[in-house]
Amino acid sequence: MPNRVVPETIYLDDSTAAALLPPRPARGHKGTFGKLLVLAGSVDYAGAALLVCTAAGRAGAGLVTLATPESLQPLFAAKVVEATTLSLPEDAVEEVDPEEALARILDHDHDALVVGPGLKPSLSMTELIRGLLGPDEDGDPMPAVLDAEALRSLATVDGWPAEVAARCVLTPHVGEFMRLRAADGVDPEKLGDLVFDDAGRLAAARDAAREWGQVVVLKGARTVIADRDGRTAVSPFENAALASAGTGDVLAGTIGALLAQGLGTFAAAQLGVYLHAMAGEAVRDRLGDAGLMASDLAPELPLARKRLAALPGAGSAAGSDAGVKSIRR
Repeated sequence: MPNRVVPETIYLDDSTAAALLPPRPARGHKGTFGKLLVLAGSVDYAGAALLVCTAAGRAGAGLVTLATPESLQPLFAAKVVEATTLSLPEDAVEEVDPEEALARILDHDHDALVVGPGLKPSLSMTELIRGLLGPDEDGDPMPAVLDAEALRSLATVDGWPAEVAARCVLTPHVGEFMRLRAADGVDPEKLGDLVFDDAGRLAAARDAAREWGQVVVLKGARTVIADRDGRTAVSPFENAALASAGTGDVLAGTIGALLAQGLGTFAAAQLGVYLHAMAGEAVRDRLGDAGLMASDLAPELPLARKRLAALPGAGSAAGSDAGVKSIRR
Protein backbone atom coordinates (compact mmCIF):
# COMPACT_ATOMS: atom_id res chain seq x y z
CA MET A 1 0.00 0.00 0.00
CA PRO A 2 1.54 3.36 -1.02
CA ASN A 3 2.32 5.87 1.69
CA ARG A 4 -0.07 8.79 1.87
CA VAL A 5 1.46 12.22 1.66
CA VAL A 6 0.98 14.02 4.97
CA PRO A 7 0.44 17.76 4.42
CA GLU A 8 2.47 20.16 6.50
CA THR A 9 0.96 21.13 9.83
CA ILE A 10 0.06 24.79 10.37
CA TYR A 11 1.21 26.16 13.72
CA LEU A 12 -1.20 28.97 14.40
CA ASP A 13 -0.02 32.41 15.44
CA ASP A 14 -1.46 35.92 15.32
CA SER A 15 -0.56 36.40 11.65
CA THR A 16 -2.04 33.13 10.38
CA ALA A 17 -5.20 33.68 12.42
CA ALA A 18 -5.55 37.30 11.31
CA ALA A 19 -5.38 36.26 7.67
CA LEU A 20 -8.54 34.19 8.15
CA LEU A 21 -10.71 37.03 9.43
CA PRO A 22 -13.92 37.41 7.37
CA PRO A 23 -14.51 40.84 5.84
CA ARG A 24 -16.63 43.49 7.55
CA PRO A 25 -17.78 45.87 4.81
CA ALA A 26 -18.71 49.31 6.12
CA ARG A 27 -22.16 49.16 4.50
CA GLY A 28 -22.93 45.66 5.70
CA HIS A 29 -26.08 44.84 7.66
CA LYS A 30 -27.06 41.96 9.91
CA GLY A 31 -27.85 39.77 6.93
CA THR A 32 -24.39 40.46 5.52
CA PHE A 33 -22.78 38.96 8.59
CA GLY A 34 -24.70 35.73 8.72
CA LYS A 35 -27.64 34.10 10.45
CA LEU A 36 -26.82 31.35 12.91
CA LEU A 37 -29.36 28.83 14.21
CA VAL A 38 -28.50 27.23 17.56
CA LEU A 39 -30.09 23.95 18.71
CA ALA A 40 -28.97 23.75 22.31
CA GLY A 41 -30.02 23.81 25.93
CA SER A 42 -32.47 22.09 28.26
CA VAL A 43 -33.93 22.74 31.71
CA ASP A 44 -30.85 21.31 33.41
CA TYR A 45 -28.39 22.95 31.00
CA ALA A 46 -29.99 26.26 30.12
CA GLY A 47 -26.65 28.01 30.50
CA ALA A 48 -25.13 26.09 27.60
CA ALA A 49 -27.60 27.61 25.15
CA LEU A 50 -27.10 31.11 26.54
CA LEU A 51 -23.31 30.82 26.32
CA VAL A 52 -23.44 29.65 22.70
CA CYS A 53 -25.74 32.48 21.64
CA THR A 54 -23.77 35.17 23.46
CA ALA A 55 -20.46 33.94 22.05
CA ALA A 56 -21.88 33.85 18.53
CA GLY A 57 -22.99 37.45 18.77
CA ARG A 58 -19.65 38.54 20.20
CA ALA A 59 -17.85 36.68 17.40
CA GLY A 60 -19.63 38.75 14.77
CA ALA A 61 -22.75 36.86 13.67
CA GLY A 62 -25.42 39.24 12.41
CA LEU A 63 -28.41 37.34 13.80
CA VAL A 64 -28.57 34.41 16.22
CA THR A 65 -31.69 32.30 16.74
CA LEU A 66 -32.09 29.72 19.49
CA ALA A 67 -34.27 26.73 18.55
CA THR A 68 -35.78 25.10 21.63
CA PRO A 69 -38.69 22.77 22.53
CA GLU A 70 -41.84 24.87 22.76
CA SER A 71 -42.31 24.20 26.49
CA LEU A 72 -38.90 25.82 27.14
CA GLN A 73 -39.32 28.75 24.76
CA PRO A 74 -40.70 31.17 27.43
CA LEU A 75 -37.76 30.36 29.71
CA PHE A 76 -35.13 31.05 27.06
CA ALA A 77 -36.92 34.02 25.52
CA ALA A 78 -36.64 35.78 28.87
CA LYS A 79 -32.89 35.13 29.03
CA VAL A 80 -31.53 35.69 25.52
CA VAL A 81 -31.67 39.43 24.93
CA GLU A 82 -30.15 39.87 21.48
CA ALA A 83 -31.01 36.43 20.07
CA THR A 84 -34.42 35.44 18.78
CA THR A 85 -36.07 32.11 19.57
CA LEU A 86 -37.71 29.42 17.46
CA SER A 87 -40.09 27.07 19.29
CA LEU A 88 -40.01 23.43 18.20
CA PRO A 89 -43.12 21.21 18.32
CA GLU A 90 -43.13 18.55 21.03
CA ASP A 91 -44.56 15.07 21.62
CA ALA A 92 -44.22 15.58 25.38
CA VAL A 93 -42.67 18.17 27.68
CA GLU A 94 -39.11 18.82 26.50
CA GLU A 95 -39.39 15.97 23.94
CA VAL A 96 -39.35 17.29 20.38
CA ASP A 97 -41.49 15.86 17.62
CA PRO A 98 -38.59 15.08 15.23
CA GLU A 99 -40.54 15.35 11.98
CA GLU A 100 -42.37 18.55 12.84
CA ALA A 101 -39.33 20.12 14.46
CA LEU A 102 -37.18 19.34 11.43
CA ALA A 103 -39.75 20.92 9.11
CA ARG A 104 -39.82 24.08 11.21
CA ILE A 105 -36.02 24.36 11.27
CA LEU A 106 -35.68 23.76 7.54
CA ASP A 107 -38.24 26.48 6.93
CA HIS A 108 -36.15 28.93 8.95
CA ASP A 109 -33.69 31.23 7.17
CA HIS A 110 -30.17 30.58 8.42
CA ASP A 111 -26.63 30.16 7.10
CA ALA A 112 -25.10 27.79 9.65
CA LEU A 113 -25.96 25.68 12.68
CA VAL A 114 -24.62 24.89 16.13
CA VAL A 115 -26.07 21.62 17.42
CA GLY A 116 -25.65 19.86 20.73
CA PRO A 117 -24.56 21.93 23.75
CA GLY A 118 -26.78 21.17 26.74
CA LEU A 119 -29.40 19.20 24.82
CA LYS A 120 -31.43 16.59 26.70
CA PRO A 121 -30.52 13.08 25.51
CA SER A 122 -33.41 11.27 23.86
CA LEU A 123 -34.21 9.11 20.87
CA SER A 124 -36.32 11.89 19.40
CA MET A 125 -33.45 14.36 19.62
CA THR A 126 -31.12 11.86 17.96
CA GLU A 127 -33.63 11.50 15.14
CA LEU A 128 -33.87 15.28 14.75
CA ILE A 129 -30.08 15.63 14.64
CA ARG A 130 -29.84 12.92 11.98
CA GLY A 131 -32.47 14.71 9.93
CA LEU A 132 -30.67 18.04 10.18
CA LEU A 133 -27.36 16.60 9.01
CA GLY A 134 -28.66 14.24 6.34
CA PRO A 135 -29.19 14.89 2.62
CA ASP A 136 -31.44 17.84 1.80
CA GLU A 137 -33.75 17.48 -1.18
CA ASP A 138 -33.60 21.24 -1.78
CA GLY A 139 -29.79 21.48 -1.76
CA ASP A 140 -26.82 20.93 0.51
CA PRO A 141 -27.51 21.00 4.25
CA MET A 142 -26.22 24.02 6.12
CA PRO A 143 -22.71 23.77 7.63
CA ALA A 144 -22.81 22.90 11.31
CA VAL A 145 -20.78 22.80 14.50
CA LEU A 146 -21.45 19.56 16.39
CA ASP A 147 -20.71 19.45 20.09
CA ALA A 148 -21.69 17.62 23.27
CA GLU A 149 -25.05 15.81 22.84
CA ALA A 150 -24.78 15.90 19.05
CA LEU A 151 -21.54 13.93 19.31
CA ARG A 152 -23.03 11.50 21.81
CA SER A 153 -26.01 10.95 19.53
CA LEU A 154 -23.81 10.24 16.52
CA ALA A 155 -21.82 7.70 18.52
CA THR A 156 -25.04 5.65 18.91
CA VAL A 157 -25.66 5.46 15.15
CA ASP A 158 -23.96 2.67 13.21
CA GLY A 159 -22.02 4.03 10.25
CA TRP A 160 -22.92 7.62 11.13
CA PRO A 161 -20.32 9.30 8.83
CA ALA A 162 -22.17 7.99 5.78
CA GLU A 163 -25.39 9.62 7.00
CA VAL A 164 -23.90 13.09 7.47
CA ALA A 165 -24.15 15.11 4.27
CA ALA A 166 -23.55 18.50 5.92
CA ARG A 167 -20.09 20.07 6.13
CA CYS A 168 -19.40 19.92 9.85
CA VAL A 169 -16.93 20.91 12.51
CA LEU A 170 -16.88 18.33 15.29
CA THR A 171 -15.57 19.71 18.60
CA PRO A 172 -14.99 16.76 20.95
CA HIS A 173 -13.01 16.77 24.16
CA VAL A 174 -10.86 13.69 24.64
CA GLY A 175 -13.63 11.60 26.22
CA GLU A 176 -16.11 12.37 23.43
CA PHE A 177 -13.43 11.72 20.81
CA MET A 178 -12.68 8.29 22.26
CA ARG A 179 -16.39 7.44 22.39
CA LEU A 180 -16.76 8.29 18.70
CA ARG A 181 -13.70 6.25 17.77
CA ALA A 182 -15.00 3.32 19.81
CA ALA A 183 -18.19 3.53 17.75
CA ASP A 184 -15.95 3.15 14.67
CA GLY A 185 -14.58 -0.08 16.11
CA VAL A 186 -11.27 1.47 17.19
CA ASP A 187 -9.91 0.23 20.51
CA PRO A 188 -9.57 3.41 22.63
CA GLU A 189 -6.48 1.97 24.33
CA LYS A 190 -4.71 1.91 20.96
CA LEU A 191 -5.20 5.65 20.57
CA GLY A 192 -2.55 6.26 23.21
CA ASP A 193 -2.27 9.29 25.44
CA LEU A 194 -4.48 12.00 23.94
CA VAL A 195 -3.82 14.48 26.73
CA PHE A 196 -0.04 14.83 26.91
CA ASP A 197 1.24 13.22 23.68
CA ASP A 198 1.05 16.05 21.13
CA ALA A 199 2.21 13.89 18.21
CA GLY A 200 -0.37 11.25 19.12
CA ARG A 201 -3.13 13.86 19.37
CA LEU A 202 -2.21 15.20 15.94
CA ALA A 203 -2.19 11.77 14.32
CA ALA A 204 -5.43 10.69 15.99
CA ALA A 205 -7.30 13.83 14.93
CA ARG A 206 -5.97 13.58 11.36
CA ASP A 207 -7.01 9.94 11.02
CA ALA A 208 -10.48 10.63 12.41
CA ALA A 209 -11.03 13.64 10.14
CA ARG A 210 -10.11 11.58 7.08
CA GLU A 211 -12.33 8.67 8.07
CA TRP A 212 -15.29 10.85 9.03
CA GLY A 213 -14.92 13.24 6.11
CA GLN A 214 -15.26 16.24 8.43
CA VAL A 215 -13.22 18.84 10.30
CA VAL A 216 -12.26 17.68 13.79
CA VAL A 217 -11.29 19.98 16.65
CA LEU A 218 -9.66 17.84 19.34
CA LYS A 219 -9.93 20.14 22.34
CA GLY A 220 -7.40 20.50 25.14
CA ALA A 221 -4.02 22.10 25.65
CA ARG A 222 -2.57 22.78 22.19
CA THR A 223 -5.90 22.08 20.49
CA VAL A 224 -5.61 20.24 17.16
CA ILE A 225 -7.71 21.12 14.12
CA ALA A 226 -7.78 18.49 11.36
CA ASP A 227 -9.43 18.60 7.95
CA ARG A 228 -10.66 15.65 5.92
CA ASP A 229 -7.94 16.18 3.30
CA GLY A 230 -5.17 15.61 5.86
CA ARG A 231 -4.42 19.26 6.62
CA THR A 232 -3.88 19.99 10.30
CA ALA A 233 -3.36 23.04 12.46
CA VAL A 234 -2.22 23.32 16.06
CA SER A 235 -3.06 26.07 18.54
CA PRO A 236 -0.07 27.14 20.65
CA PHE A 237 -2.06 27.85 23.82
CA GLU A 238 -2.03 25.90 27.09
CA ASN A 239 -4.30 27.54 29.66
CA ALA A 240 -5.53 25.75 32.77
CA ALA A 241 -7.94 28.63 33.42
CA LEU A 242 -10.08 27.36 30.53
CA ALA A 243 -10.69 24.07 32.33
CA SER A 244 -14.12 25.07 33.59
CA ALA A 245 -17.69 24.26 32.63
CA GLY A 246 -19.14 26.04 29.62
CA THR A 247 -15.95 27.13 27.88
CA GLY A 248 -16.61 24.56 25.15
CA ASP A 249 -20.04 26.10 24.58
CA VAL A 250 -18.35 29.45 23.98
CA LEU A 251 -16.03 27.80 21.45
CA ALA A 252 -18.97 26.19 19.62
CA GLY A 253 -20.73 29.55 19.34
CA THR A 254 -17.57 31.25 18.12
CA ILE A 255 -16.94 28.73 15.35
CA GLY A 256 -20.63 28.75 14.40
CA ALA A 257 -20.59 32.53 14.02
CA LEU A 258 -17.61 32.28 11.66
CA LEU A 259 -19.36 29.64 9.57
CA ALA A 260 -22.39 31.92 9.35
CA GLN A 261 -20.11 34.75 8.18
CA GLY A 262 -18.98 32.63 5.25
CA LEU A 263 -15.79 30.90 6.27
CA GLY A 264 -15.28 27.29 5.29
CA THR A 265 -15.19 24.66 8.00
CA PHE A 266 -11.39 24.38 8.31
CA ALA A 267 -10.84 28.15 8.34
CA ALA A 268 -13.70 28.75 10.79
CA ALA A 269 -12.38 26.06 13.13
CA GLN A 270 -8.85 27.48 13.12
CA LEU A 271 -9.92 31.07 13.68
CA GLY A 272 -12.55 30.13 16.24
CA VAL A 273 -10.07 28.11 18.28
CA TYR A 274 -7.56 30.95 18.15
CA LEU A 275 -10.00 33.72 19.13
CA HIS A 276 -11.34 31.58 21.97
CA ALA A 277 -7.81 30.94 23.24
CA MET A 278 -6.90 34.63 22.98
CA ALA A 279 -9.95 35.45 25.07
CA GLY A 280 -8.87 32.88 27.63
CA GLU A 281 -5.38 34.37 27.78
CA ALA A 282 -6.80 37.83 28.38
CA VAL A 283 -8.93 36.61 31.29
CA ARG A 284 -6.03 34.65 32.77
CA ASP A 285 -3.86 37.76 32.64
CA ARG A 286 -6.41 39.50 34.88
CA LEU A 287 -7.52 36.67 37.15
CA GLY A 288 -4.78 34.06 37.15
CA ASP A 289 -5.03 30.39 36.22
CA ALA A 290 -8.13 29.61 38.31
CA GLY A 291 -11.53 31.17 38.67
CA LEU A 292 -12.30 31.85 35.00
CA MET A 293 -16.02 31.48 34.27
CA ALA A 294 -17.20 30.70 30.75
CA SER A 295 -19.21 33.93 30.70
CA ASP A 296 -15.95 35.86 31.17
CA LEU A 297 -14.85 34.86 27.68
CA ALA A 298 -17.52 36.41 25.47
CA PRO A 299 -16.65 40.09 26.12
CA GLU A 300 -13.03 39.31 25.21
CA LEU A 301 -13.86 37.84 21.79
CA PRO A 302 -14.41 41.13 19.91
CA LEU A 303 -11.31 42.57 21.56
CA ALA A 304 -9.28 39.60 20.34
CA ARG A 305 -10.70 40.07 16.85
CA LYS A 306 -9.87 43.79 16.98
CA ARG A 307 -6.27 42.99 17.83
CA LEU A 308 -5.98 40.58 14.90
CA ALA A 309 -7.74 42.96 12.51
CA ALA A 310 -5.06 45.59 13.14
CA LEU A 311 -2.29 43.31 11.86
CA PRO A 312 -0.88 43.53 8.30
CA GLY A 313 -2.52 40.95 6.04
CA ALA A 314 -5.68 40.65 8.12
CA GLY A 315 -8.39 38.98 6.05
CA SER A 316 -6.04 38.11 3.21
CA ALA A 317 -6.75 34.36 3.36
CA ALA A 318 -10.44 34.45 4.27
CA GLY A 319 -11.49 33.31 0.80
CA SER A 320 -8.91 30.57 0.38
CA ASP A 321 -10.79 27.79 2.14
CA ALA A 322 -13.19 25.74 0.03
CA GLY A 323 -16.79 26.45 0.84
CA VAL A 324 -16.46 30.16 1.52
CA LYS A 325 -19.48 31.97 0.14
CA SER A 326 -19.43 35.42 -1.34
CA ILE A 327 -20.41 38.39 0.79
CA ARG A 328 -24.16 38.86 0.71
CA ARG A 329 -25.48 41.90 -1.10
